[in-house]
Amino acid sequence: SPGRACTRRPSAAMADSTSPEFKRILVTGGAGFLGSHLCRRLVNEGHDVVCMDNYFTSQKTNVSDLLGKPNFEIVRHDVTHPYFLEVDQIYNMACPASPVHYQFNPVKTMKTSVLGMMNMLGLAKRVKARILQASTSEVYGDPNVSPQPESYWGHVNCTGVRSCYDEGKRCAETLCFDYHRQNDVDVRVIRIFNTYGPGMHPYDGRVVSNFIVQALNGQDITIYGDGSQTRSFCYVDDLIEGIVRFMNQDEYIGPMNLGNPGEFTIKQLAEKTVKLTGSKSKIIYQPLPHDDPKQRRPDITLAKDLIKWEPKVPLDEGLKKTIDYFKNLDMRHFKKPTKHDAHKNSTVDETNVRKKAKRN
Repeated sequence: SPGRACTRRPSAAMADSTSPEFKRILVTGGAGFLGSHLCRRLVNEGHDVVCMDNYFTSQKTNVSDLLGKPNFEIVRHDVTHPYFLEVDQIYNMACPASPVHYQFNPVKTMKTSVLGMMNMLGLAKRVKARILQASTSEVYGDPNVSPQPESYWGHVNCTGVRSCYDEGKRCAETLCFDYHRQNDVDVRVIRIFNTYGPGMHPYDGRVVSNFIVQALNGQDITIYGDGSQTRSFCYVDDLIEGIVRFMNQDEYIGPMNLGNPGEFTIKQLAEKTVKLTGSKSKIIYQPLPHDDPKQRRPDITLAKDLIKWEPKVPLDEGLKKTIDYFKNLDMRHFKKPTKHDAHKNSTVDETNVRKKAKRN
């Protein structure tokens, strides 16, 4: 019947998988950084995988190695519009994830998180598929609790320049739990913390890719603020392992933090990048944008206990692999999807607020 997993015996390639039963799987945002790694993992396990993407911040070359596989297909489609497909699992990875992209068109960002989530939950309801929502540590906002456990409700500015993403993802989580309570949809919700690794877009605006590209080009490395704000960096292979494990367990629907609890300041990351690239780049400082979190560190106690997962790749090792990837990247094949001026939005927003206050 629709939505039930096929009973085909797993292939030899799937023998050691955490999801051994053959499945038909839809990955939205499948040509993005995380989505492409996830598609590759699922295809190699022998599942039939449909990759959906509108290529706003991604590109088909991210999954070019999969295009000839008989169990992989790619569809150009925007998740904000309904889509109909018979599948057993849905990984909803679609949404711009860095400030330079999600602040470019904040209304569209909110639509992607909310309408996209509603469309995929509607699909999951119709075909009785299990659906995983790739939520984010941004639901915690600028936290006053560290490390952040799943029970923490967050400290989020609902009208700031980052709120299109933060609140959009919070709303998507709400939809997941309401569809589960009201319609018995089989949901899984994960909260992803900063992730990096090969496959990152050189112009995605994330701090790791920014620093590496600047260092390799001999440019000044730009830190916003004084560099004392902290982040936790999880290598992409570790994260994908956690995602697949969580999707295929039956005990808990979420939310669950997935990230590396190792905490580093942004200044430490910049210094490591300069050292590992052998660059002569100087570190310069710019004003900190509004609502930029001062700290970000996951409490992964739940992931350790429930899915026996924790990151294995240390930061230095992961950075070396990522630097090697960027060194061999043909930059002629990449362009900036948006202007990299999201850091200016705080100043513009502040000016507009003052103007409105004067008029009133």
